Amino acid sequence: MSDNSAYDWKHLEASAENPIWITSAEQLSECCEKWRNLPLIALDTEFQRVDTFYPLPGLIQVADDQACYLIDPLEISDFSSLSTLFKDEGVVKVMHAATEDLELFHKEIGALPVPLFDTQIAAALINWGFSMGLQRMLESCLSVQLEKHETTSNWLQRPLTSSQEKYAALDVAYLPAIYEIQRQELLSRGHFHWVEQECSAMLADAAIDDVDGFSYYTRFTQMWRLPKHKLAALRDLTAWREQQARKRNVPRNRILRNQAILQIIEQWPKGLADLSRLDEIKKSILRTDGEVILGFLKGGEASADKVEPEPIPQPLHYFWNKHLKKLKAIARRLAEENNTAPEMLLRRKELEQLIRSGVDEGEYRLPQAMSAWRKEMLDAALMDELQRIEKLRVQGS
Repeated sequence: MSDNSAYDWKHLEASAENPIWITSAEQLSECCEKWRNLPLIALDTEFQRVDTFYPLPGLIQVADDQACYLIDPLEISDFSSLSTLFKDEGVVKVMHAATEDLELFHKEIGALPVPLFDTQIAAALINWGFSMGLQRMLESCLSVQLEKHETTSNWLQRPLTSSQEKYAALDVAYLPAIYEIQRQELLSRGHFHWVEQECSAMLADAAIDDVDGFSYYTRFTQMWRLPKHKLAALRDLTAWREQQARKRNVPRNRILRNQAILQIIEQWPKGLADLSRLDEIKKSILRTDGEVILGFLKGGEASADKVEPEPIPQPLHYFWNKHLKKLKAIARRLAEENNTAPEMLLRRKELEQLIRSGVDEGEYRLPQAMSAWRKEMLDAALMDELQRIEKLRVQGS
């Protein structure tokens, strides 16, 4: 690893008073060429997402070892040089709470920043706190008070105010210093591979683009009792909503709220008159898309026969209620022993997947997508407890 001592946060803090604007593809290309010779850069974005499905980019911020930069996506359309930088694994990209930023990069840049170091994930892994905000993190380790008064700014306006410019630049100015503190702590514990694995998983999730939306219906967990033809209609209706939201670039709720979908499936209207009587259906959607919506109901049986919907898992048997607590307690104990946030070690969804693997398939297995360090820490202890629980379950059946 190259020396990171050149990243003086006080110097970068001062540079945030007058950040460098990048407003052309040529200027961006020159900067990216320079940044590819550095050990790391810090990244952030500012965007708006009020009336759209996709975030509307307002700024891309970068900090290097000399200054803070504001890339203007309203002026630049060619991001090929930034895409090349993102793919350069010799330059660490430091971000904080990067999930939504990655979504924006995936769509607007067509690439994701690798390798990624997310300071929020790292903070949880070294037990500073789970889902720790940048403001609290800076107060804790640099004694810096970060103002957040521009959080709800209009980032699409031009020109930005000097206050907006400074706010945006400061969001990246401190990240190299935070990175170095966290890196040293993780290395001293022998746990740096933890953050590498978690950030790799984060990037893998960001690269998944469920454009057709045919798995979205499984989020309606309360509908697990639906007969096959209604389940197919739920699948097709939610997939259509997903596709239309993307195509029209509007929030899902602008087309159909979840409650409207539930009402349609439960009431099963036979025609436009029935559909119009549902209080969750907007008149505008009834007028433009009513026949399409009814078509999914009329075609439910045929659709189910053509492509049978995967069932929505039913809730775990009440037998598991008290045992879930025991399994969570084991994970919590292991997290405490390894001085990491319990929420990072085992999530509720993963625990349920583990239980279902044994109940449904006869063999308890940790989820395949789970990072290796967590599997290694959890596997033996959880499997021992599950063997004991399984004996009780068999005896009680």
